[in-house]
Amino acid sequence: QVQVAESGGGLVRTGGSLRLSCTMSGLTFEDYHMGWFRQAPGKEREGVSCISWSGVGTYYADSVKGRFTISRDNEKNTLYLQMNSTKPEDTAMYYCAAERETQTWNGRHYCSSSTFFTYWGQGTQVTVSS
Repeated sequence: QVQVAESGGGLVRTGGSLRLSCTMSGLTFEDYHMGWFRQAPGKEREGVSCISWSGVGTYYADSVKGRFTISRDNEKNTLYLQMNSTKPEDTAMYYCAAERETQTWNGRHYCSSSTFFTYWGQGTQVTVSS
């Protein structure tokens, strides 16, 4: 049984930092491309950042480029999202997602739609106060 679990969300002031983590079990983590998506109330789920199975390829949405950093530790089966210089518009539920590596990595493609990912966590809430 595949399990995906996010952690690290919380309340932070504008300009502050948070580090989200996502652990996976029930599959071979290093065989999967991974992504962070977020969904604010009344809005569609959007791709924030995605990373290839090896960690070499990364992609960032324009809205977070230069502020967020995605990384992974394949030995620990863990995905990370370091969030710096946070803004109120970063407030959302953040989800971790996984998709088995069957195609050549294209970060823009994978992050363009949640439909490209098969496994999802329950989400962790991030709230940035102004």
